[in-house]
Amino acid sequence: MPIVSISLNDEILSEIDKLQKSMGFSGRSEIIRAGIRNLIAEEKQRSNLAGVIHAILMIIHDEESEQIVTGIKHNHEELIGTHLHSKIEGNKCMELFLLHGEADKVDVMTRDFKTNRKMEHVKLVIT
Repeated sequence: MPIVSISLNDEILSEIDKLQKSMGFSGRSEIIRAGIRNLIAEEKQRSNLAGVIHAILMIIHDEESEQIVTGIKHNHEELIGTHLHSKIEGNKCMELFLLHGEADKVDVMTRDFKTNRKMEHVKLVIT
């Protein structure tokens, strides 16, 4: 099996160690493999979407990233039926977008958030 080296900061490593203990993974590599499998499955599901869809897009970010979120939001406003913004803890914000539109356009909006390093968490739920 090929070996891939990655660099992780102390915060992520600490979270991985907590997951290992709480979920019973045999080691850090198992957690990372599970995360990669999950990402691949989500991307396969997203790439198979077609036609007009309804979806919920959730983003978690820090307050300092608000302008980035606003910029992406304005680029895709034709998809957004409802937008909710909530402060959740400390300087963290959660954005919920109820979307309706062509799957490929929802995909672009989701990718715009997912590929931005300032976003802490991005999750698309197809309804």
